[in-house]
Amino acid sequence: MKIVIINYGAGNIQSIMFAIERLGYKAILSNNPEEILAADKVIFPGVGEASSAMEKLIESGLDCLIPNLKQPVLGICLGMQLMCQSSEEGNTKGLGIFDVDVVKFTSNVKVPQMGWNQIYNLKSDLFREIPENEFMYLVHSFYAPSCPEAIATTHYDVEYASALHKNNFYGTQFHPEKSGDIGEKILGNFLNI
Repeated sequence: MKIVIINYGAGNIQSIMFAIERLGYKAILSNNPEEILAADKVIFPGVGEASSAMEKLIESGLDCLIPNLKQPVLGICLGMQLMCQSSEEGNTKGLGIFDVDVVKFTSNVKVPQMGWNQIYNLKSDLFREIPENEFMYLVHSFYAPSCPEAIATTHYDVEYASALHKNNFYGTQFHPEKSGDIGEKILGNFLNI
């Protein structure tokens, strides 16, 4: 299986590489459109600020490539947020894959939300054999509100979509690669889709 992690200068790449290796696979890092198109599975990571990450995607032409991919694609953290219509962070236009706008947590809670929180209302093959209310590791100040494309929910000030799915596209707000055995199981489920 050919697994490509999109390398556009805004990813938390090493921990994803190691998690995939622990599952018995090898991944390559690439921003080469031909390599990405030829992959069986694509992982779209993201760490940092939305508008500067989006600028990097536009500079490399990946903003046009990613929404047209046909194989399973997993966006992680900022990767998932960039797959939405827009983000309040830097007033950023997203890739428009998921039909939801990313918004900032209110001042009622400490931001970023950093640490472990539960996921529930689990749907889709991404969560095959994953029990409800498992704890996942999250670091974020912005979130996708609950919407029809939500396949997992988390509560922090509000209930929000901690995972999304539409067609061949999946996204997790949490970091499966930093969420222990259950997170690795979710990554393994993605690789088996």
